Amino acid sequence: MLKLSVLEIARIVSAEVFGNGEVAISASVETDSRKITHGSLFVAKRGEVTDGHLFIDSAIENGAVAVLVEHRVQQDIPQLVVADVVKALGLLAMYVVAEVKSKGKLQVIGVTGSNGKTTTKNMLREILSNSGSTVSPEESFNNEVGAPYSMLKINEQTNYLVVELGAGGPGSIRYLTQMCNPDIGIELKVGLAHAGEFGGIENTTNIKAELVEEISADSIALLNIDDTRVMQMQPRTKARIVSFGTNKDAMYRATDISGSIVGTSFNFHSPKHLPVKVQLRILGEHHVYNALASLASADLLGLDISSAITALESMQIAERWRMELGYRSDGLTVINDAYNASPESVRAALQTLAELGRQSGKKTVAVIGEMAELGEYSVAEHDAIGRVVVRLNLGQLVVVGSKAKMVHMGASLEGSWDGESKYFEQISEAEAYLREMLTGEEIVLVKSSKSANLRYLGDSLLEENK
Repeated sequence: MLKLSVLEIARIVSAEVFGNGEVAISASVETDSRKITHGSLFVAKRGEVTDGHLFIDSAIENGAVAVLVEHRVQQDIPQLVVADVVKALGLLAMYVVAEVKSKGKLQVIGVTGSNGKTTTKNMLREILSNSGSTVSPEESFNNEVGAPYSMLKINEQTNYLVVELGAGGPGSIRYLTQMCNPDIGIELKVGLAHAGEFGGIENTTNIKAELVEEISADSIALLNIDDTRVMQMQPRTKARIVSFGTNKDAMYRATDISGSIVGTSFNFHSPKHLPVKVQLRILGEHHVYNALASLASADLLGLDISSAITALESMQIAERWRMELGYRSDGLTVINDAYNASPESVRAALQTLAELGRQSGKKTVAVIGEMAELGEYSVAEHDAIGRVVVRLNLGQLVVVGSKAKMVHMGASLEGSWDGESKYFEQISEAEAYLREMLTGEEIVLVKSSKSANLRYLGDSLLEENK
């Protein structure tokens, strides 16, 4: 965070000041009182469960020197009073990014897409941090609170800022793009994630396109050439268009893609370099797109491509609970990919499971929970996933939770299949069945949206049987 006084911040966010306005914020800006250190500004954000105003005493105790609040509080501490602390947080972030960029050192990369944002963000962090001071979001901090919170971590010494741009409805990505003003805007994919919430795939496309619509003519729009909806965004941007993908016309291209239990490999082609093999430790051929976008960004920023590839090859996992590979002592293999789920990402994970089963000869078991936020598409898409399991000839399907029951129904109705489908209402019931059934000679994929909580089941299956 830039060092700013309470009065300077008040001018930026149009706040009324109570107390000593000369006090300087010399540490971080925090919405969680537990993360406060001496010199921090505490943002008293109202949440669905609680209200940050209730934790001001805790923030002061931990070292807060000022608070951003929506009403004057009794505590003796400099106060910035605004009508909406979330909007104020965004205004402050916009100012800080613009101020640091004006020094000519900071490069900003914005990433959006229905799938792969967090993995791409992590890949970019691995690459960029080897070349300069880099700030990127924790976990999936990509909304109107998490994104500016991450942006406010930068200072005059920061070289690179990676921003994950999550969709929260019409105007949401535009708002975040205006806040961070990316030099490179990455469009990974437009899929059915959030389609139910946003009223259909076309609305989702329009929201995702807000990134390329908003970036400047001096910026680069890095587009997935293999995604028709992404490429239809071309007329909507002033920026220079650069493509990536597997299509022969892509400027940054992957060929000879191959997946195994040790990761994913491909040959990387770029305009200025000879083709080079990349060996990721990360499971899943769908992650090649994330790697391509990251390597293309590195090259466009003028970084050494060999060093960028080395950085990617050193990554152990994409992120916690994202195609995370684990082993039990009896030989059981578990792929825990239960943090996010859309129809596209579930299909990709199932295809990876099928391929690993063919290579290893092990029985394949898919444990599937709900894909959230599909709205009117939910029944059809869950049904379709069950049918995909059958067509891939996986060894066993275990469906968990009432909201995912159509996966079980779809598999059961698909017809002749040597495998079988089991349905359980409760996670505990599914775990009991799996512990009884699994011998250690299987590869198990656990896949669901975060809300289904199957990621903890994936962790539990790696614990030894008692």
